[in-house]
Amino acid sequence: MMARRILKSRRGLCRWNILFLFFLLPATGGAEEFRYVHRAGDTYRILSVVNEDVYLNRQFSHEAEILNKVAVTVLGEEGGRGRHEALFQTSERAIRADAGEEVFLWEREYRSVFDRDSLGRLTIDDRYFMPVVRNVPVFPAGNLEPGDTWRAEAYEMHDFTDAFGIAEPYRIPFVANYQYVGTRLWEGREYPAFSVSYRIDYSPPAVQGRLWPRRIAGACDQILYWDRELGQSRAYEESFRMIFELSDGTHVEYRGTAHAEILESPRMDKDQVAGEIKRDLDVLGLEDTEVRIDTEGVTISLEAIRFEADSARLLPSEQAKLDRIGEILTRYAGRDILVAGHTALAGSAAGRQELSVQRAAAVASYLIAKGVRSGERVVVRGYGAQRPVADNATAEGRERNRRVEITILEN
Repeated sequence: MMARRILKSRRGLCRWNILFLFFLLPATGGAEEFRYVHRAGDTYRILSVVNEDVYLNRQFSHEAEILNKVAVTVLGEEGGRGRHEALFQTSERAIRADAGEEVFLWEREYRSVFDRDSLGRLTIDDRYFMPVVRNVPVFPAGNLEPGDTWRAEAYEMHDFTDAFGIAEPYRIPFVANYQYVGTRLWEGREYPAFSVSYRIDYSPPAVQGRLWPRRIAGACDQILYWDRELGQSRAYEESFRMIFELSDGTHVEYRGTAHAEILESPRMDKDQVAGEIKRDLDVLGLEDTEVRIDTEGVTISLEAIRFEADSARLLPSEQAKLDRIGEILTRYAGRDILVAGHTALAGSAAGRQELSVQRAAAVASYLIAKGVRSGERVVVRGYGAQRPVADNATAEGRERNRRVEITILEN
């Protein structure tokens, strides 16, 4: 259990640092000047996938595949400084539905507001847990040519609430080393790129909590890529190794790789999308379905969806319904989806929660297997009986509450 709890605190380490638009400004003599440029109203998404091995007391414990999604809005710009609002979402591939594909299970969300200047320095209130890696990358003043190097102080900020009972964001300082490496290939295309590497060897002071890190050591090495045509950073690849020596003598180590890319995120016309889906559902003759607009996007509610008794195994009739729902979803292929499970008020709270997750996972797994979305574009979440839409005191109400909802996400 200790390794699993610490794993949740590790998620996102080194993973949130290319959240922002970059521009390459041509200069004389072939040199280039790197500066952040912020545009009020811009929105974009970051998708990163982390694969890591976890070792507990120097023995292999388990593998983890972690999906990180960030939705960013630039609220404003003044004097080269941009104000950003972001939603960070973490999930882990941990649920295998009955006879289906593994899916990513929603774990946690964080909201954050911060400023960044044109060189990359961050201004953010210490109460925010995200972004984890801060002041990376930071550019020097003046022009850069391939081969140029520089260094800058930076830090990581971690959520150790679950792992150690430490309530405040936990700061780990380091110095990042940079080199402008010229052009590199990413997915068959050449992009301007630079390397970022840093080493951590930190013996922090004791803090109030159940236990705390006595020593933190590690290394992170990245290559970041830019797209001149888009005028923003395109992607990164990294390898990392982190070691936590804890106050009770426990030794936890993470070794892995990650990759990420920034995606453009145009605004969804929710009214139009909802209207189109309602018409499609009518044409297809799908009953017990409802479409609504909410803050996250446009949601299709599949009420009275049927499974085998007390299980997450879909009945054949429901698979045919999902095939038709999948046809609708493919028309919005550029949007990620959230699949949420809900139950009636029966059994224990823990049992309802588990069943809602498993049933949502079964629907997500079916859609992934049918090619409606790739696994990285789908997240599963269970709500148990927390969000009823009808009266649980009646059989009809309980039937409506046993539902799965599919949200076509705004970001």
